[in-house]
Amino acid sequence: MTDDLLADAGEYVAGLMSAEEAEAFERRLAVDADARRAVGDWRARLLALDETATQITPSDGLWPRIEAAIGTAPAGAPAAPGLLARIWNDVTTLRWASLAAAAAAALFAVLLVTQPFGGGAKPVVVAVLTAPDTREAGAIVEAFADGRVRVVPLRAIPVPEGRTLQVWTLWDRQVGPRSVGLMPAARQQDYATSGMPRPADQQLYEITLEPAGGSPTGRPTGPILYVGRGSSPL
Repeated sequence: MTDDLLADAGEYVAGLMSAEEAEAFERRLAVDADARRAVGDWRARLLALDETATQITPSDGLWPRIEAAIGTAPAGAPAAPGLLARIWNDVTTLRWASLAAAAAAALFAVLLVTQPFGGGAKPVVVAVLTAPDTREAGAIVEAFADGRVRVVPLRAIPVPEGRTLQVWTLWDRQVGPRSVGLMPAARQQDYATSGMPRPADQQLYEITLEPAGGSPTGRPTGPILYVGRGSSPL
């Protein structure tokens, strides 16, 4: 299975191909078992991310208002005045859009920065970490059966002088949170952990801002920047 095939399969699953490219790739799927396996791998990997998003239904009046505005606007003319203002004031719509943006960020992060499927072990848990207040996706965590943990930031995370980012996990409240490791700057990092059980579905991961050198108490002391629960890929 070549890197080009893996990239094509990822673009196909993510819906990034043009109609013509998708049609050509589907013809290949009909005769190429490797292509079908690559698509199946991508779908299994991304399913865990889909299941972390909370289902939110837009308000009943949203779509009729949009359809009415589009239907009454002359071809080529801007949308009816006030449409954007009404959408902006619809809190449910904003929450829905925020979740959609978070899911898109997570999807593109997987497509762009994770290792190809043929190049290493498959993680047993994948988590999308989001900001507690805005729910914006900030990082992806991949946890492996051998204790390795990979953290992939999705955005710049400012780290003031004299501070550091610290990654934590929690699998049992009686045990309490355990440090995965420090992250002096927001960049992809791999950690080798020991003394922890095999990662499990719904295991908690978070990133906090701590003093340089890490938390002095062995427990999170700074603000929680991003947090999320892991899901087990199929």
